[in-house]
Amino acid sequence: MQRIEVSLGTRSYPILIGPGAMQADEELDRAIPAKDVLVITNTTVGPLYAAKLVQALAPRRCLEVVLPDGEVHKTFANISRVLDVLVANRFARDACVIALGGGVVGDMAGFAAACYQRGIAFVQVPTTLLAQVDSSVGGKTGVNHPGGKNLIGAFHQPAAVFADTDTLATLPDRELRAGLAEVIKYGLIIDRPFFDWLEGHAAALLARDTAALTHAIKRSCEIKAGIVARDEREQGERALLNLGHTFGHAIESATNYSTWLHGEAVGAGMMLAADMSQRLGWVSAADVERVERVLKLFGLRTDVKTLPAATIAENMKIDKKVAAGRVRLVLLKAIGKSLITGDYEDAALRETLRARCG
Repeated sequence: MQRIEVSLGTRSYPILIGPGAMQADEELDRAIPAKDVLVITNTTVGPLYAAKLVQALAPRRCLEVVLPDGEVHKTFANISRVLDVLVANRFARDACVIALGGGVVGDMAGFAAACYQRGIAFVQVPTTLLAQVDSSVGGKTGVNHPGGKNLIGAFHQPAAVFADTDTLATLPDRELRAGLAEVIKYGLIIDRPFFDWLEGHAAALLARDTAALTHAIKRSCEIKAGIVARDEREQGERALLNLGHTFGHAIESATNYSTWLHGEAVGAGMMLAADMSQRLGWVSAADVERVERVLKLFGLRTDVKTLPAATIAENMKIDKKVAAGRVRLVLLKAIGKSLITGDYEDAALRETLRARCG
C-alpha cells in the first residue's frame, strides 16, 4: 500500500493507494471514527463495490444513496436527495459521508457533506482512474449549473482518500483513457520527466499493468498533494491544475455533459492550450507535435471539429477563472512548465479555435 500525506495542518489527511485499499481496516477506523455513515454511490459502481465497502465498515450504522450515473446528473436535485436522507435518519454532526465512485459522485458527496449542518466529515473512495489521480484529492466539491460546470460548490477537504486499484479492473477502456488525460496533465504542467515516462509506458498503462498504473497514480497524487498543500484555495499555483479545463469545460457545457467524458474534454483542451502557446511564441512546433502525438498515443481526441469555434469561445466566458471580464488560461512555456495568465493576444485564441474547432 502506497501512502501520501496532504499536508494541511490540523486538516491533513492520507491518500492510500493500492489493491484492497477500501478494506484497509486500521486505516478505515482511523479515518472514520463515526458510528453513522452514509455511502453515496451510483447505479454503475454500487452493484460492484458497495457491499464490499459496507462489510468493511461494520459495525457502523451504514445507509446508502444510489444516484444515477453520469455528469448530467450532477445537480441540486440529487444533492437534495442526499440531504433528505441525512435529515430523515437523524445523522448528527459526528456522522460521515463516504463517496464511492468517480468524480461526479465525489463532487456531490463532498458538497452534501459541506452543506449538512454546516459541514460534516467525508471520505473519498474513488473507483475511476480520473478520480484517483485528480478529483478525489484537494477538497473541491460542487454541482453543475445550466450556466456552466462546477459553478456552485465549496472547498471541503476529505478525512482520507482510499484509492483501491482493484476497482480499475472493471473500468471501461474509454474511462481509463479519460483518466490518463489528467495524468498527462501533471507531466505537462510541472514534471517533464514524468511526461517522458508516460510516453514510454503508454502501452503498459493502456494494458492496465498494475505496476505502471500504481506509479502513475502515486506520482499524480504526489504532485497534486504538494500543490494543494501550498495553495489550498486556488489563489495562485493551484490554478495550474486547470490546464485544458477552461477549454474542456466549454466543450462539456456546449454538449450538455452528454457527449464527451470530462477527461476527453480536458485532453482536447490541453491540445488547444498547446496550440495557443505556440501561436504566442512560447513553445516550439516540435513541442506541440509531441503533445499531440502523446495524446493520440493514449487514444485521446486532439480537436473539437464537432463544435463551432464561436460556441466554445462563448462558453469559455462562463468560467470560474474569469477575472475582471478576462478569461484567464493555463498555457505552456515548455513541456513541464506552465503559467496562468490573462495577458495574451486575443488573436492567438481566435486562431486556435478556428484551427481546432468546427
